[in-house]
Amino acid sequence: MTGSHSYFYPGEDAFGRYRSPLVSRYASPEMGFNFSERRKFGTWRRLWLYLAQAEKSLGLPITDEQIQEMEANLDNIDFKMAAEEEKRLRHDVMAHVHTFAHCCPKAAAIIHLGATSCYVGDNTDLIVLRDGFNLLLPKLATVISRLADFAEQYADLPTLGFTHYQPAQLTTVGKRCCLWIQDLCMDLQNLERARNDLRFRGVKGTTGTQASFLQLFEGDHDKVEELDRLVTVKAGFKRAYLVTGQTYSRKVDVEVLSVLASLGASIHKICTDIRLLANLKEIEEPFETDQIGSSAMPYKRNPMRSERCCSLARHLMTLVLNPLHTASVQWFERTLDDSANRRVCLAEAFLTADIILSTLQNISEGLVVYPKVIERRIQQELPFMATENIIMAMVKAGGNRQDCHEKIRILSQQAAAVVKQEGGNNDLIARIRSTSFTGRASQQVARFLKEEARPMLTPYQSKMGVKMELAL
Repeated sequence: MTGSHSYFYPGEDAFGRYRSPLVSRYASPEMGFNFSERRKFGTWRRLWLYLAQAEKSLGLPITDEQIQEMEANLDNIDFKMAAEEEKRLRHDVMAHVHTFAHCCPKAAAIIHLGATSCYVGDNTDLIVLRDGFNLLLPKLATVISRLADFAEQYADLPTLGFTHYQPAQLTTVGKRCCLWIQDLCMDLQNLERARNDLRFRGVKGTTGTQASFLQLFEGDHDKVEELDRLVTVKAGFKRAYLVTGQTYSRKVDVEVLSVLASLGASIHKICTDIRLLANLKEIEEPFETDQIGSSAMPYKRNPMRSERCCSLARHLMTLVLNPLHTASVQWFERTLDDSANRRVCLAEAFLTADIILSTLQNISEGLVVYPKVIERRIQQELPFMATENIIMAMVKAGGNRQDCHEKIRILSQQAAAVVKQEGGNNDLIARIRSTSFTGRASQQVARFLKEEARPMLTPYQSKMGVKMELAL
């Protein structure tokens, strides 16, 4: 048994019961469909078809007529009947076996032949996880591409750097953006690896020993292995796990959600930076003409998109705890306490990742930079930016580095007191050109985008989305 739940029909009042905002408000239609009931149970039927086709090709008495009947009813799912059957049987897989058999009476006897519930349940999960990655990867590549364009545009624009959120040496707007891009490039590699590492559970039987199939093929081990291979290929996988219990190892779910949680951390950091920059009035996310920032304060331009990303990214990061706990408490070949929670956390992880990527794309396509505000803040802090260069010049002229540092430190604190306590101008140095203190930021931007970021996007060029418009 793989758990039980009731189904919701379109005819019921959709506003009279809870709906997950991940789907009702935010997620893309394609990701919503990937985790839908129709996708899930349609895939179950396709897996039953693959199994029957492979069993027939290896000599089991299955007719062309039975195969054709199954092929004709792959998407002819009577969800109401399935719900009634599940209520009666308390078993979701057998409920759908009966429902499929009802519209395929000739094939009824060979549907699910030799299989266990996890043949359809786990294999469908692996298909959906793989396809979820295939939806996320082009979206992540699109975000990287948009931010790369932004970094290139502002590669030479000096801006005040911050360490400990205190003024530090200058960098450029483009160089700071490259820090964001570098994290996302790591995420792109991690998602690709996690997708490519996924294997098919395959045809393994009740406890993973393939005993039922060995009996069906009268002890012919070669045919059992070929059955496993054929079904794996039909499902679009290159490899199947060589050993499983009743389920594929729940460590797989840990690996999948770990890379998504890491993506969430990257996006949270990026959008936190944008929120802080919005407070400084240096950079803002897009703000629509009729958008309202506050119901009470009409002047406000709240960074609501970045705040949404941070909020949902936190949710995404916490979801990895679920499969960690599940993997740690699976007894022997399997226990069913892995079922109900996996229905929630796997879908929510991909839906949430989909949402924050779409939102970040929208943000990255409309970032607004205010160079004059940035320049004014630089001018306020610029004399302090010169101190490191002054120390190096003094040492070159024969001074002691530590003595020079102490003298400059005292003078800097005195100048800071004038600014903080008296509201005066920073009088440490009169005139210094800001471009003297951005180091190699511009060159680093150009090299990073050329050698690392943009080459990674090549496989996704044809799949990169158009400009992202958010419904909410």
